[in-house]
Amino acid sequence: MADSADTDVTAPISLGELAAMPVTRLKGVGDKKAKGLAKAEIENLFDLMTFYPRRYLDRTKERKIADMLEDEEATVLVEVKRSNSRRIRGGRVMVNVTVTDGESDLEITFFNQAWRERQLGVGRQAMLHGKLTVFRGKRQMANPVVDLVGNKTGRIIPVYPQSEKSGIHSWDLVEFVAEALRRSLPPVGRGLVDPLPMELLDRYDFVDRGAAMQGIHAPESMAEVSEARRRLVFEELFRMQVALVLRKRMMEATEVGLEHVADGPLVQRFRETLPFPLTGAQERSIAEIASDLQRPIPMHRLLQGDVGAGKTLVAVAAMLTAVDGGHQAALMAPTEVLAEQHAAGIRALLGDLSVPDVGTLMGERPLKIELLTNRTSTPERKRILSEMLLGQTDLVIGTHALIQDKVQFDSLGVVVIDEQHRFGVEQRAALREKTRGELLPDVLVMTATPIPRTAAMTVYGDLDVSVLDELPPGRTPIVTQWVQAAGSLEGDAPLELEAMWSEIREQVAEGRQVYIVCPLIGESEKMEVASAEETYERLSFVELEGLSLGLLHGRMDSDDKDATMQRFRDGDLDVLVATTVIEVGVDVPNATVMVILDADRFGIAQLHQLRGRVGRGVHQSTCWLVGEATTPDGESRLQALVDSTDGFELAEVDLDLRGEGSIMGERQKGRNDLRLASLRRDKEVVMQAREEAIKLIDANATLAELPELAAELELFLDEEDAEFLLKG
Repeated sequence: MADSADTDVTAPISLGELAAMPVTRLKGVGDKKAKGLAKAEIENLFDLMTFYPRRYLDRTKERKIADMLEDEEATVLVEVKRSNSRRIRGGRVMVNVTVTDGESDLEITFFNQAWRERQLGVGRQAMLHGKLTVFRGKRQMANPVVDLVGNKTGRIIPVYPQSEKSGIHSWDLVEFVAEALRRSLPPVGRGLVDPLPMELLDRYDFVDRGAAMQGIHAPESMAEVSEARRRLVFEELFRMQVALVLRKRMMEATEVGLEHVADGPLVQRFRETLPFPLTGAQERSIAEIASDLQRPIPMHRLLQGDVGAGKTLVAVAAMLTAVDGGHQAALMAPTEVLAEQHAAGIRALLGDLSVPDVGTLMGERPLKIELLTNRTSTPERKRILSEMLLGQTDLVIGTHALIQDKVQFDSLGVVVIDEQHRFGVEQRAALREKTRGELLPDVLVMTATPIPRTAAMTVYGDLDVSVLDELPPGRTPIVTQWVQAAGSLEGDAPLELEAMWSEIREQVAEGRQVYIVCPLIGESEKMEVASAEETYERLSFVELEGLSLGLLHGRMDSDDKDATMQRFRDGDLDVLVATTVIEVGVDVPNATVMVILDADRFGIAQLHQLRGRVGRGVHQSTCWLVGEATTPDGESRLQALVDSTDGFELAEVDLDLRGEGSIMGERQKGRNDLRLASLRRDKEVVMQAREEAIKLIDANATLAELPELAAELELFLDEEDAEFLLKG
């Protein structure tokens, strides 16, 4: 590999150097292949060498077609003998391919995949994975997974992710990676930098990076693959955890915060007035937060809990701790509905509390709570802002209005961000800076979307995490039922759907209320799914004729939305037909039925959030999922909701079904952090990496003694990413 003039030609090659070497420098990568590699996001040698195989064909354990059992899922290496296609009913295309392993034939059928005929030309070698069926004595597979592997005869054949659009096949990548490895590793190359400290390599008996790259891309055995993957997975997770722990330690070293007194008189009075005991999880979380608040380092803590777990009570205890010390607190919510609901609920909780005030005759005054949103009138806004600046307001609850230019607190002590994923990094950081004091406030961010522990350690690794993993006693579990029918409601309704409408009428007759959620506002030509407007019209005249229905969606102006929601809260509406605008912040204890049409169009977390709109009162609640799952994942999602009401359990299912993308989307900036590691498969390694990262940073706060590791962190975390971690 050619080296630049300022590169030490004897030193091992760093990932930074690989990232600076265009893939076009490899033999055989012409313009056409380079364009295909670019479509696969492979532009340099770093991208190429971290583009890992997705599976391997072990020729030493190769299955034969004749040995496969009926209804068994298996993988076989075959060669295409013939391929053709024909039109079938409905204008669809069926492609028939006959393949052989040299001894037996297998008939393959693809439906609506016309491009398979071009892909599987005569003589092409491929690895097929699918379920074997037997029809009239012939062995068959329908729609198997196909990996083109070329004419390879090695013992272990790596199979890379492939895309028809890129025109790059697995055998191309095998050749390009082999060339890159040959020129990087001895005896031809200089070897690869290894950023892991020697004690870690020894403690976990890891192979070095060069051996790991060779073992993952060109293994001699599956045992070699296993050892290579073990090393590279740890490396990815360790690098991420080091970055997160380093940011956390930097914040602790550079930021100075208030030292609050825990369990002050306001907090004690608040707890004494509660008509119910706190759960063990609430007690634990309040204690963890109180410990943070007593330190001179600003708190950065995530409070995650299921729907109804009592996060607001924990947040109120934190905010009152600030007021106990003569400071102020702010709670920022993503919507006006949620902010107004928080204001009403917190005022009801704290209505009788007073705070010391030497300027009054009685030496105290009522605790002052204000609501600030874009709907606050101009005169009222001026009054609130003036009193905030004078320190006459204790708690301010609001939306993005809290971070507008003219907003300023006298002494902001605690900031609470509700549904934190709805706010950008800059918005969350801006609220912290709304104080005249020099000391930074403590920050508590909350989410009602539980995520698995390992994912929380990865996404929010620079935050401390408190978990509310139990619900208050007395809550009646929500019964969830799945009706496998089209959400559009057209045609003859199945008996289950008729039973659902019958139950809704019964619930309304008993004085209860109902939500009906649709994925779209209006009718769509492209998607045959239920729309709120269409459903509202139909239900008003057919299934729910005679009941009082309301319509709520995002295109309505604020006044109309508020009026409709208020009518529902007041009980003037029996049924509310809505889009997902009700997902967060709607609390109507009298609502006992949630119907979600075309439920298969929603993800697990969103379905769980919608379901959480009911089950808030004393009456038994039901959630109906209406939809025809057309994929195995869709069926698994809906069945998971039927089987469990535990948000943390559902989060694990979601991670299994959707992978890291659904979780890592929280921090998708800079380079993709996890190319090989999986938060699903590698849970124990996440924990190990976290522990080792903490040990390392506590012993080497600046990484000055580990320049190779420091350089890689800079490569993976650009300035925007670093700022994200700092403020997240």
